[in-house]
Amino acid sequence: MKRVGDLFDSVIAFDNLLRATKQAARGKKEQLRVAHFLFHLERELLQLQDELTQGCWQPSNFRVFEIKEPKPRRICAADFRDRVVHHALCNVLKPVFDKRLIFDTWACRTDKGSHKAVQRAQVFSRRYLYFLKCDIKRYFDSVDHQILKQLLRRIIKDKPLLSVLDQIIDHPLPDMVAGKGIPIGNLTSQYFANLYLGELDHQLKDRQGIKSYMRYMDDMLIFAETKQALQCTINKMERFLLKHLKLHLKESATQIAPVTEGVPFLGFTIFPNLIRLNSQSLRRFKRRKHLLEKAYQSGEIDVESLSASVQSMIAHMQHANTHRLRQSLLLSSFAIG
Repeated sequence: MKRVGDLFDSVIAFDNLLRATKQAARGKKEQLRVAHFLFHLERELLQLQDELTQGCWQPSNFRVFEIKEPKPRRICAADFRDRVVHHALCNVLKPVFDKRLIFDTWACRTDKGSHKAVQRAQVFSRRYLYFLKCDIKRYFDSVDHQILKQLLRRIIKDKPLLSVLDQIIDHPLPDMVAGKGIPIGNLTSQYFANLYLGELDHQLKDRQGIKSYMRYMDDMLIFAETKQALQCTINKMERFLLKHLKLHLKESATQIAPVTEGVPFLGFTIFPNLIRLNSQSLRRFKRRKHLLEKAYQSGEIDVESLSASVQSMIAHMQHANTHRLRQSLLLSSFAIG
């Protein structure tokens, strides 16, 4: 594919920066930093536009914190001003990156997502006898900056745009090895991560001809008629990942098994004719529901907020065979409300 140019003007266009501000501010307008930016909106955007044009924009320090759900992770949250830049970049780069991705990459793409990925996995489980489940060891922490920059230069020829992307990539992460890692929490990181493992996607799909491969970020599934075929694929994957992307598969998460045992994927267990919510997700839902009900009973949230949150949980659970469980959750919350 030819490299794409003349993108930078679209990134820094006032209308795009305004759109990016609205995207970055969604659900955060009451935060002091966001409210200040919105109060001085035109001035802030013109200044940001000027800094990007002159090549003097610099990202601010991260706000670092940890989350425990769905698993322990360190989040590096960018300053609101930087998040506006990230949205402005992704608004323009999303369709450019998307053209480079295979059909069966399901994260951070229009008309894709986790629920459709689960449905796709079930389709494969009906066609094949065995599955391989694997993911990357410390994926976001392991992305190599030099390789990522080379990948971007194979797609983009806009020097000012590449300069901004380089600044985001090189922005130092706390307690990380220099030249490695992209922050969980940056919108741009999701797109970089998709593009980076896109190299493996094309290796498996286009060069090795594996039709039954799919990926959601770094969670990967491959289906086959025999265990031996999947073991052979693992060996080829490991060699390619190490040589071309400097990544390793997570040994403890690599699994080969019959599809009749259930395919663990994105919080669900997928069978050829049944989808279940896995036990960890179920515990997490019950814990969240309990906290929401306590918040309602103490007056921290109103009945509308309680109902909306429970309905959101139930909507997610609808993608599995959970009719009775959904009924019990809904009835108990309505009883409290």
